[in-house]
Amino acid sequence: MKIFNDPIHGHIALHPLLVKIIDTPQFQRLRHLKQLGGTYLVYPGASHNRFEHSIGVAYLAGRLVKVLHDNQPELKITKQDFLCVQIAGLCHDLGLPDDIPENWKHEQMSVLMFDDIVKSLKAENEDVLKEHGLDDKDVTFIKELIEGAKTSEASKWSYEGRDEEKSFLYEIVANKQNGIDVDKWDYFARDCHHLGIRNSFDHLRLLKFARVCKVNKRNHICFRDKEADNVYDMFRTRYTLHRQAYQHKIANIVEDMLSEALLLADRDLHQDKPEDMLKISEAIKTAEDYSKLTDEIFEQILSSTSPNLEKARDVLVKVVKRKLPKFVGEARLTIKKSKEELTETWKAAVQKTSLNVKDLPVYVVDLDHGMKDKNPIEKVYFYSKRKPNEASAIKDYQVSSFLPKKFNEELVRVYYKITDENKEEEKKKMDEAEKCFQMWCADNFGLQKCG
Repeated sequence: MKIFNDPIHGHIALHPLLVKIIDTPQFQRLRHLKQLGGTYLVYPGASHNRFEHSIGVAYLAGRLVKVLHDNQPELKITKQDFLCVQIAGLCHDLGLPDDIPENWKHEQMSVLMFDDIVKSLKAENEDVLKEHGLDDKDVTFIKELIEGAKTSEASKWSYEGRDEEKSFLYEIVANKQNGIDVDKWDYFARDCHHLGIRNSFDHLRLLKFARVCKVNKRNHICFRDKEADNVYDMFRTRYTLHRQAYQHKIANIVEDMLSEALLLADRDLHQDKPEDMLKISEAIKTAEDYSKLTDEIFEQILSSTSPNLEKARDVLVKVVKRKLPKFVGEARLTIKKSKEELTETWKAAVQKTSLNVKDLPVYVVDLDHGMKDKNPIEKVYFYSKRKPNEASAIKDYQVSSFLPKKFNEELVRVYYKITDENKEEEKKKMDEAEKCFQMWCADNFGLQKCG
């Protein structure tokens, strides 16, 4: 066992096999990926990385499995189950970041990166997994846990790593059933800590009341009925973090500029080796190439003198000098409209002014509690003290009469992209843009005041 001193969970001990995985280049890469990306440029405390988050998820995964094992020996949770779930928690984010190409899921690359780690460990010791009691079926199980659910509650069991009796193990790291998993428990606690945002959700308390019950002929992780408030606090914390940090009006535009720079710099990753020419967009094809992609690429672009990177460099220089697009206004949508519809009506409104619509992009931000417009509490199963082996869903009125009637909202935001004008001209254009935005809101959403 190796002890890690974590600012969130304190002193935590990890299995030797997890330590071997941590001590690989593929995993150490996570030290160079900011947990919150461009949000760090708004919240200076958000300097934490994917590395420590992944260790935290592995630790919490182990804690949850141990609680279930100790309280319900009839589940027959094995040492192999325990180790596999911890490894999946440790490796679930190996494939990040996930904003490089379209239709890209980082879980797919996480599996490829995990395969690469297993390959490298076996190159040093062919029996490294066997020595810790794991076989090929366990490796399949770990990869299934990383990828997340592919079986709906009503469909036939399609996993190969574990039989249906152990379906609850698939809800620990990435829970597509109701969104309650140790990944969120760690990043809620960790992100709130570094952002300076209060976290009202107590994952340690909820952990103690976790129990496996059979619901609809399948074993699920359920919670004590009196913990419904705490569960709702978890979903509310998710909303708060998105509203205040992840979807922050400046953080979002910074992320947009960083993505723009990457697209412009779709370039050679190995500048000193012309024979190894490789574009960023092609790095996703192999784990070896993808492992070279970290946040350091932005510094490489900034320090490069290549004429081919001039446009990308200019974008990043604007980020560094804080020459960001100006925030014109924000409104909550009262009527469901697509981004295309919003863009068209905004274009028509701007054409009545002296402004150029290309300089005033529209962004739509979705905020919810984890289940779009649905109440996420209704997807959670609860048991009572009197009947600990029977669980069912509860209605919102059983939680509190103060729950919101709506669980999602859409925001529309407009920015002014020109950043190199003189102050007087900029103020004039911004005043005109803000006035146009106010009128557009009134005409399209019935809002008399936005911003």
